[in-house]
Amino acid sequence: MANAFTFPGQGSQHVGMGKDLADAFPVARAVFDEVDGVLGQNLSRIMFEGPLDELTLTENTQPALLAVSIAILRVLDEGGVRLPGAASHVAGHSLGEYSALVAAGALSLGDAARLVKTRGKAMQQAVPVGEGAMAALLGLDFDVAAEVAAAAADGEVCQAANDNAPGQVVISGAAAAIERAIVIAQEKGAKRAIKLPVSAPFHCAMMAPAADIMAEALAATDIRPPQIPVVVNVLAQPISDPSEIRTQLVAQVTGTVRWRESIIWLAANGVDTLYEIGAGKVLSGLARRIDRSLKGVPVNTPDDIAQTISELGDN
Repeated sequence: MANAFTFPGQGSQHVGMGKDLADAFPVARAVFDEVDGVLGQNLSRIMFEGPLDELTLTENTQPALLAVSIAILRVLDEGGVRLPGAASHVAGHSLGEYSALVAAGALSLGDAARLVKTRGKAMQQAVPVGEGAMAALLGLDFDVAAEVAAAAADGEVCQAANDNAPGQVVISGAAAAIERAIVIAQEKGAKRAIKLPVSAPFHCAMMAPAADIMAEALAATDIRPPQIPVVVNVLAQPISDPSEIRTQLVAQVTGTVRWRESIIWLAANGVDTLYEIGAGKVLSGLARRIDRSLKGVPVNTPDDIAQTISELGDN
């Protein structure tokens, strides 16, 4: 059997993230310094010290999460845990797809940091605050959740945005449509249907202006063939052609994150352990919900890193 490295997306951030890494590992500190320099801002200070409202601005959250994932990856590499030997595949949840592409050698860290800063800003500005919303529908399978979104649309945008795990689907769209969807979902037997504290309706057609901006930014970015297969969100299967990677990163802005299907694909192709490289442990929890035979291993503290090096070092 084989390992895959997965990379978290928005929602895993917290004040203080990465500070223990920067204090313990010079190579991690160098990653944070590089991202600060590329972006021309002291992002690491916001990550380490807050305030939370500044960290949770989408244009800061996205490069911050990327930086933590790559810092951990570089520490692992220094300890002998290297790709492609340590894993057969990589995958990232939404924003995490950029971390996966850096891990696979398809994007440089500097280019990825610039791209996700642009992505976060473009997504934030695509829809005026209050006009869009997202909600989690718990206890409904994806097909039913998609039917709920379609029934609630009533001429407005309402789409299934994230297929995270069985019974955990996030919908996105116009604020009024999301309110209608919450009512319909409860009528359809959802265990819970709750609005999420997000600043914009991600992964739906309302993000089209952001997709246009990302198409322009990606067209000007060097993307190389990945050295390890990258399972992408929109297709739930690996791709390797740089022009196709560009296409799918643009499509991802408005498209559904097919995470459940991505993990099913990995399991069907020999993966039994998923190392979650980055802040939090959301993806490790989802892995077990998707397939009970899968092992999810969060790697985000110095102790986690030491354990992973002992398991996978000098592969």
